[in-house]
Amino acid sequence: MSTNHPHDHDHHHSHDPGAAPWKHDGVRVIPGHQLDGNTAQTPGMDRQAAINFARVGAQKLWAGTVTIHANAKTGAHHHGHLESVIYVVSGRARMRWGEHLEFTAEAGPGDFIYVPPYVPHQEINASAEEALHCVLCRSDGEAVAVNLDIEPAEKPESVLWIDPTHPKGGV
Repeated sequence: MSTNHPHDHDHHHSHDPGAAPWKHDGVRVIPGHQLDGNTAQTPGMDRQAAINFARVGAQKLWAGTVTIHANAKTGAHHHGHLESVIYVVSGRARMRWGEHLEFTAEAGPGDFIYVPPYVPHQEINASAEEALHCVLCRSDGEAVAVNLDIEPAEKPESVLWIDPTHPKGGV
């Protein structure tokens, strides 16, 4: 007959050598007020890193925030071989892209924007009063921003975003 008490197996295994690395190499929380502005910058926007190789050892992604002031726009740039995802937290984003930034689409709070590798693009705050706040994720632990000298087209061609939730296109 076992003499084990029901609670004998409930204690924590802090003495387990395999558990120790997870304490400092496991989940990390980066407070919003401790982001790092020492990252690749493009004129007209403020990028701040939360997750990258230097801060947490991220190998395959970079994440941070982007702020674009009211009525401001960035210079034309691309991000080399990286894929980017932008999530609009607040404000109104107007994206321009193409060899002459001839295409345009807009996004608002809750919308996601995907930017493929090497695509020349420009982020524009479409609001004259409100700052544009976004969360940005990229497919590598190092930030890459290649600023381009492109003269934007005067009248960009509007592109409706067509997806399963907007089968006829929408902005």
